[in-house]
Formats: sequence, C-alpha cells, structure tokens
Amino acid sequence: MAVLDSIIVLLQAGLGSLVAYLAAHVLLCLLPAFFVAGALAALIPKEAITSYLGRDAPKLVSYPVSALGGFVLAVCSCTIMPLFASIYKRGAGLGPAITFLFVGPAVNILAITFTGAVIGMDIAIARVILSVVFGIGIGMLMAWFHPEDDRAHSEATSGSNAFSQRARVPVRTWIFFVLLLGVLIVGTLQVGLLRSSFAAVTLPGPWAGSVQTWLDRLVPPNPAMGIEGVSVHGLFLIGLLFLIAVTAWLGLNDVDRGFNRWTHAALGLVTFTLLVASLPVAVVDSGLTIGFSGRLIGVAVLIAAVWWMGLRSFSTYQIQQWLWEMWRFVKQIVPLLIVGVFLAGTARTLVPRAWISTLAGRNTVLSNLAGVLFGVFMYFPTLVEVPIAQTFLSLGMHRGVLLAYLLADPVLSLQSILITNSVIAGKKTAVYVVLVTIFTTLSGLLFGGWLEGWSGWAIGGALAGSMALLLAIVTWTGRGRRGPQPVAPEVP
Repeated sequence: MAVLDSIIVLLQAGLGSLVAYLAAHVLLCLLPAFFVAGALAALIPKEAITSYLGRDAPKLVSYPVSALGGFVLAVCSCTIMPLFASIYKRGAGLGPAITFLFVGPAVNILAITFTGAVIGMDIAIARVILSVVFGIGIGMLMAWFHPEDDRAHSEATSGSNAFSQRARVPVRTWIFFVLLLGVLIVGTLQVGLLRSSFAAVTLPGPWAGSVQTWLDRLVPPNPAMGIEGVSVHGLFLIGLLFLIAVTAWLGLNDVDRGFNRWTHAALGLVTFTLLVASLPVAVVDSGLTIGFSGRLIGVAVLIAAVWWMGLRSFSTYQIQQWLWEMWRFVKQIVPLLIVGVFLAGTARTLVPRAWISTLAGRNTVLSNLAGVLFGVFMYFPTLVEVPIAQTFLSLGMHRGVLLAYLLADPVLSLQSILITNSVIAGKKTAVYVVLVTIFTTLSGLLFGGWLEGWSGWAIGGALAGSMALLLAIVTWTGRGRRGPQPVAPEVP
C-alpha cells in the first residue's frame, strides 16, 4: 500500500508539473518562438552567416557573427554538434567554430524565451551576455593555442567554397522577423500597459468556482516547490493545444509538398489560441471574469500583420518551408520537453532539499564547479534543461550555480565531448574542456556575486584570479608547442 501511495504521489507531481507548464508557458511563450525559429531557419540563407566564419575573415567580423549564429540559425543543443562539425570541416576557422559551438545553444531564441519566462529574465540575459563574452574569449584562446593546426586545417579545406559564398537577406525578411518577434515580446512582456484591462465581461454562475476547486485538488499549487497549479483559463488553453496538435499533425507533416484543409485549420487554431491566451481571465464569486487588455490588442494587430505580410511578400514555397521548419522544431523538441517536465516534477518529490542546498546552495567556487560537473554527466536538450533547472532552484540551488549549469550542460556532456573530440582531436578537445570548465564556473561565480552585492573589488579579484589561471595554462601550452628554434646559417 505504501508503494502504491508513493507511485500515486510521483504521478501526481509529474502530471501536475506537466499540466501547469502546458497551461502557463507553452502558448504566448513557446508557440510564437517556434514560428520565429522556423522563419530564421527557412528564410535567412545560411551563407549569410557561414560566409564570415573562415580563418582569414577579420576577427572583428568572424567572432561576433559566430557568437550570434546560433540566434540567426535557431541552433539548439540538439543540433549544435552536427552543425559545428559541418562548418569546421568545410573550412571555418578553429576560433570562430569553437565560439559558435559554445554560444549557439545559449542564444537560441527558444532557449532565451523559455528561460526568461520560467526562471527569470535575469538568468536569461546573463546567460546570453556571459556566453557571448566568454565564448568569444574561448574561441580566440583556442586559435591562439593551436595556430599551426588552424593554419593546416585552413590549407586542407581551401578547396571548399563554402566560405566564399555571399548571400543577402532581403529587407522584407527582417521586417517579417521583427513582426514575429513582436508577437513574442507583446505576449510575454509584463508591463502595465499590456496587462491592464480596459473592459471586462463576467460569465455568471457557480460553475467556475467549482471547476477551480476541482483543479486545485487535482493539481495542488505549491509555490515553494515551483508548482503553479492550473486555472480554468489554463484548462481551456490545454484543450486548444490538444486540438492544435491533432490538426498540425494532419496539416503540417507534409506541408513542404503543399497545403491541405488541415493546414488552414491548424493555423486558424493557433491564431485563435494566441488571442485567447492573451485574455486576462479570473474566477470571481459571481462567475468567470474575462478582461480585454492591451496585450490582446497588440497580439491581434501583430498576428494580422504577420499573415498579411506572409501572403503578400513571400511565395507559397517560402511559406511552406517556413511552416515545415517550424514543425520540425516542434517535433524535435516538444516530446523531449514533455518527458523532461514530467521527470522534473517527479524529481521534486525524490531529491532531498538538503542535498541540493548543501552542495549548491551557496555561491562558492566549489558549488559552481559542482553545477558545471553535473552538466558533464547529465544532458538535457534545449528547453528540457529549463524545467530541470527550475526544479533545482526550488530545491535550494543558488542562482549563480544554476547559471553555471545552464551554460555547461549543452557543451560539456559526455556525448558532446566525444563528438567534439572526433572533430578537432585529442589535445585541442582537452584544452577546450578545461577552458569551458573555467569560464562557466567563473560565470556562475560572478553572476552569483553580483546578485549578492559583491563590490567591484571582489568581482575584479575573481576575474584576476581566473586570468592568472588562464595565464598559467597559456604558459604550459606554449611550452608544449614551442619547437626547436631555427639555426641561422653560417656566413662563409
């Protein structure tokens, strides 16, 4: 009986976490983000990015482009490794390729959006800024450590024209992208102008309170454990998500070959669901109050502009490619996300809070290093690591340690290290792993110190100590690669 009760508790925790995520975070957060990611992948030529990654490209161009390539190419932790291998083998310089590998998953539009919505914009912004700064630093150090290998690689791939091509991104594509991004921002930005209702209607009757009471018993809210519960509004949105899943499966699986009636049904349901999700809804004593807010107007106007511009400015083939790329991301990520959220919910009941708070509850070098090393043995694809991270946070993990884990997880997992080794070989992989470990640990330490109000002297001291350690690595590596000095010929 005790075992059965434990299983029921685990299932309730996992299902409760999953239902709460679907109701609270998938709609105005992830649905627009998938459409943005699909547009970036389908409408922006990859040559517009990869043409600037060659070894001989100006560093002021190649490194920023490689750092932002994950954002423009919508690169997630699931696809970063094959793309890294591809661009390196086709002639990218070692430094830009390594920067692309490290930064790509952190600046993915899906990762930024979901991290900000679930964990907080402080973590999302810090994840982007620190990964870009330190990713460029890691790439430049790797190129400095291995100039002979980099030069030999450049000569060996000089026959490839992958990095001599140029591609121009049309202005209409950037405008379309901005409109899509606007739907995402207006749907998630928490400001008074968007949240405030200018009118409201009330659906009378005691049914709303009864349904909410039943939902609270089914999925008990527990803010201390990060379980948000489900509202009547959320229950209705989950039903719409189910309808979207059915129609999208029938209408988008072969959308690259053409549209059908299910395609139009799926897109119509997505539009309707986004509008419903932007409504402020609350259960009151007299029934269910539905408000009309600035968010509703903003989302409606932007969605109308997206569809109008899509029909007017792009060919049918381009729209098909956009929807197909979007659906590819959905099929790749959502099943893993569902499993990950469910497991994260069950983990809340299994992992003792004392373990997390003792090991990673303070902002120390060892705590941040523990967060980094956890990423070596545990790998979660893009977005799945976010609910896992929220679980750690609810169990007492320090936010600085959490950032160290989020930065390390995509690039320091065992499979990522093995694939990297197959691309750039032994010693370079070892140096890369050491550099990533140092920089991700330092990122968590500095971010945690900033949250705790460290003085500029303390942060500067941490940076100076890290630079001293890097200098020692540089000195050691320099000795290893210094060959015998050429002897000047004797003058007769």
